[in-house]
Amino acid sequence: IITWTIWISKGFELLGAKRRLRGEIVNLKKARSLTEASATASKEGTLAHLLVHDALEEMRLSANSREREGIKERVSFRLERLVAACGRNMSMGTGVLATIGSTAPFVGLFGTVWGIMNSFIGIAKTQTTNLAVVAPGIAEALLATALGLVAAIPAVVIYNVFARSIAGYKAQVSDASAHVLLLVSRDLDHLPEPAERNQQQPHMVKVG
Repeated sequence: IITWTIWISKGFELLGAKRRLRGEIVNLKKARSLTEASATASKEGTLAHLLVHDALEEMRLSANSREREGIKERVSFRLERLVAACGRNMSMGTGVLATIGSTAPFVGLFGTVWGIMNSFIGIAKTQTTNLAVVAPGIAEALLATALGLVAAIPAVVIYNVFARSIAGYKAQVSDASAHVLLLVSRDLDHLPEPAERNQQQPHMVKVG
């Protein structure tokens, strides 16, 4: 039940996130500057909004910096942290599937051993190997094995499907981050050089 619940809930979550992210990436590709991207990604909580907001925040904090490469590195670091956080959030819950897939066969094996032990106990009590004595224990063993496999196989398959799907989602997030970093680089290239900015600033002239 846990496996199928996670499959349904996480499946819908992944599908919705990928669909929204595709649209956000299209808008980021159309933007010519961070300001324009911020206008198109104004909805709070979306990934594009978070990426653009973090980039703008770092550029604001580094407004007086003369090293453009340093600004790019700091923005890139913040975006990488955000991408990693998104990946971790999307992977939440899938660890349960891995746990079920790895432990269920051992639970089934324990049940198998228990059923066989009951069969031997029955043989020892009756002093006979009649099928009627052995059959209940063997049936318990086979049932435990079957239940373990029924729990483990879907969990492993669904976990692998989610692992591939989440890897694709992370690639999409990295793509969106790369487009934001491209806009940052473009905006920085359009800024005047420090010497030009100093020339543009008015100078105070002391009279008398």
